[in-house]
Amino acid sequence: MIGLDTNIIVRYLMQDDPIQSPVATRILEANLHEGEPGFMSTVVVAELAWVLKSVYRLDPIEIASAFTQVLKTPSLVVEAEQDVFVALTLSRAGLGSFTDALIALLGVRAGCSTTLTFDRGAAGLPGFSLAH
Repeated sequence: MIGLDTNIIVRYLMQDDPIQSPVATRILEANLHEGEPGFMSTVVVAELAWVLKSVYRLDPIEIASAFTQVLKTPSLVVEAEQDVFVALTLSRAGLGSFTDALIALLGVRAGCSTTLTFDRGAAGLPGFSLAH
């Protein structure tokens, strides 16, 4: 398995750099395979969501589509893949942002009784409680 940094995934998804995008595409589509997959940590997943929202100004539906593409890529192993999938489902249903849902799910998986937040939007997600 080969770890992948966020910028490789961004260049693959966005195809916006004439030099780096073809390299990222070659890596994901030709160099990596099920026997030697690329690994995306949850840090990369969260950073990718932030970059797509903040830098590329994608809306939640576009971000969910990008992550759906990532999850369907057979040459990628995504850490906490099931949690990523559930976070996508929650965000598509309008229950909160993808990253907030992922934070809540990872907290539950780690055994947290709740995750405290000051974010009223996140507090509506399962696994979050509003701090007061």
